[in-house]
Amino acid sequence: MTISYAPLEGITNWAFRALHHKMFSGVDSYYTPFWTPTVDSPLAGRGLTDMLPENNQGIPVVPQLLTNQAEAFLPAARLLQDMGYREVNLNLGCPSGTVFSKKRGSGFLTQPQEMDRFFDQIFSADLDIKISVKTRVGAESPEEWAAILDIYNRYPIHELTIHPRVRKDFYKGEVRMETFRYAVEQARMPLCYNGDLNSAQDCRDFAAAFPTIQHVMAGRGLVANPALARELKGGPALTQEELHTFHDLLFEDYRQRLFGPRPVLGKMKEIWFYMGSMFQGAEKPLKAIRKAKNLDDYTHAAQALFRDASLIPGGKFVQDP
Repeated sequence: MTISYAPLEGITNWAFRALHHKMFSGVDSYYTPFWTPTVDSPLAGRGLTDMLPENNQGIPVVPQLLTNQAEAFLPAARLLQDMGYREVNLNLGCPSGTVFSKKRGSGFLTQPQEMDRFFDQIFSADLDIKISVKTRVGAESPEEWAAILDIYNRYPIHELTIHPRVRKDFYKGEVRMETFRYAVEQARMPLCYNGDLNSAQDCRDFAAAFPTIQHVMAGRGLVANPALARELKGGPALTQEELHTFHDLLFEDYRQRLFGPRPVLGKMKEIWFYMGSMFQGAEKPLKAIRKAKNLDDYTHAAQALFRDASLIPGGKFVQDP
């Protein structure tokens, strides 16, 4: 089975990917957090830094773009093509309110005629880069899915990654597996599955249910358990010692790279939202991590967690109800 690392905004930046790829095997490709190109600026600032080849050397990376304008997508795709990338991914799944209100991400799913026109323009252009799509199955209702998939089926999409929730679900509730099964039966392009794959066993259960699907994408589960892909492919389970090392190296990298304690604390606290599920007896240090106002307080709390709490055998990210 092929496993990709889903993009998580604010977490899976190029520094995070580089360290993960160095320490943990098993991930076949890393998708970048989306960048929103404009007509005048295809890639700039953080987006350009994240996708620069020198920041991704030896790492199998797929850049992701968020736009509903062919005039913005095409220059960005050509620039990525010139950088040496062989695939670009279009985000049609982001449920953020700001993104949705601008008819981007999952918001574009509410504009079928415009979306059809967009695809006609980008697939008619002279590009030498594969175009894949990451999508939800609707905005309000899974009943929208058949019409959306019909649009996708008209175009030579390299691969369609499906997160079988609608936009209003955000990331909670059960995934709508009937919509994914419909795609397995009706889609004309290769499929990748994304959604609630939070352990190696989750991936195995999915493979048993859908034996024809050879590609899965995990995000939150891989942040919680960086060794998930390695374990899925028969390697050893995560150890507390290597997770401790991963944490310390990432923390130090952010301390050196970012400006001031606030962004460092923000990034590390967000990672603990996922990694905290992997431990038992961690309630007190996790609370201290969340309340930390400076790097010293954070360091003491994180080290207390690794000292006093225990990694749960077979642990996984658990979404709060």
